[in-house]
Amino acid sequence: MEVQLGQLDLLEQILSPSNLNLAYKRVKSNKGSYGIDKLSTEKMLEWLLVHKESLLYSLEKGNYKPQGIRRVEIPKEGGKVRLLGIPTVIDRVIQQSISQVLSNIYEHEFHPSSHGFRPQRGCHTALKEAKRHLNDKYHYVVDLDL
Repeated sequence: MEVQLGQLDLLEQILSPSNLNLAYKRVKSNKGSYGIDKLSTEKMLEWLLVHKESLLYSLEKGNYKPQGIRRVEIPKEGGKVRLLGIPTVIDRVIQQSISQVLSNIYEHEFHPSSHGFRPQRGCHTALKEAKRHLNDKYHYVVDLDL
């Protein structure tokens, strides 16, 4: 089954120049670290100018393969480490372009108490909600991480 939204199908929306440009700007503004290919956000535009057509073609044909992720260990208290996986900047642009389209479709479906990785939500809004529930004399908390 193919999802149709207005005049454009999902892939057309994801690969539209306006959506891809917004995704590029968001990844660039985050100034995240490079992936396994060592391509930085500063060099991303240069890479895209050379490879844009082949990248779009592989995405349109469905044979684009994301690269592996770079593993980084973030030190935590007590000598422990948190493993972090860093995708390449190009994979992040693609992920961002997909997220922008899908968020518009599915965001309204999420429960109001869902805070993780959602626009204008996060740990601070979750803590405010938890405080509100404590003040309302609730006694149990259910925490799910899917």
